Amino acid sequence: MEKVLILGAHGKIVQLTRAQLLAKTDAQLVLFLRKANRLTIQDQQREQLVEGDASQQVDLVQAMKGVTVVYANLAGANIETQAKAVVSAMKTAGVKRLIWISTLGIYDEVPGAYGQWNHQMLDDGYLPTYAAAAKVIETSGLAFTIIRPAWLSDKDEIDYEITHRADAFKGTEVSRKSVAAEVVRLIQNPTEAVGDSLGLNKPNTEGDKPEWYR
Repeated sequence: MEKVLILGAHGKIVQLTRAQLLAKTDAQLVLFLRKANRLTIQDQQREQLVEGDASQQVDLVQAMKGVTVVYANLAGANIETQAKAVVSAMKTAGVKRLIWISTLGIYDEVPGAYGQWNHQMLDDGYLPTYAAAAKVIETSGLAFTIIRPAWLSDKDEIDYEITHRADAFKGTEVSRKSVAAEVVRLIQNPTEAVGDSLGLNKPNTEGDKPEWYR
């Protein structure tokens, strides 16, 4: 049985992932966030709340006891620092499997007008820091998978396709529920996509920007 440490446990994608994990798996969940009082335990037998700072290795190591998978859905200007702390903590704790949420554009893999628009929207400190964090993960020696979602929507749907590290990115949007579904799939299949970086988009949404920006 998997024991999953979820970093950034208050996020929107995480809450959808959490619901799917509780419904579809028997995994134990360790919910890690800065202020634990923002969450309520839904399953007393399977969930544990841990308050901590994802940039502090000591907090992370303590939370990793018995953990088999780390799912990191982190954000912030210090995302590279957090990545380094997560990698170091996993090595100290002897945990190998990491699922890391990043963003599209970190490899300059988004083509055409959409790629230009994405740069305009995200170049102000966002893309460079997320790219640096991804490099930390890719050179870590861990059994990692990076997920790069397209621009996120709250649509109640699971509808996505995958591109890989060397592929051009495809569509402009994807639902948070779809990203959650892929995280759950990877947790259920821990040897799949190891060492890969997956782009996620909703099929047939190509264009110069997501529909809600047009």
